Amino acid sequence: MKQSNEKLKSMERTNYLVAAFFMVALGLFSRRFSNLLPDFISQHAGDMLWSMMIYFGFRFLLGGKKILLAMVGSILFCFGIEFSQLYQADWINELRNSTMGALILGRGFLVVDLVRYLSGIAIACLVDKLLICRKR
Repeated sequence: MKQSNEKLKSMERTNYLVAAFFMVALGLFSRRFSNLLPDFISQHAGDMLWSMMIYFGFRFLLGGKKILLAMVGSILFCFGIEFSQLYQADWINELRNSTMGALILGRGFLVVDLVRYLSGIAIACLVDKLLICRKR
């Protein structure tokens, strides 16, 4: 029984890792091909997908912990990154001007990003509850 439970947890963690990488792929796609998407989606999808990736990353790292812990951790992480954009020192702005820095740290503080993060995390929690955790 214990071995079966461990195998299930391992498969679940793999699912979270795959989901995180899938969010990365969708997020990059939404940026690269934004001109092919409806305006509403191209404006909001990237940040929502980024926060979903963060959520699934937390679920992967936390293993079998509760969804609430991953949700709160994701919100704090995403909000922390967004509020860090209020800090405008030369060294961090130089990082933000690189492609990777912009993807991770963002460029400028926007209140609407906080709403996008909350929406993405809520969707990720729903997907988690309905698809991934349901297998238990």
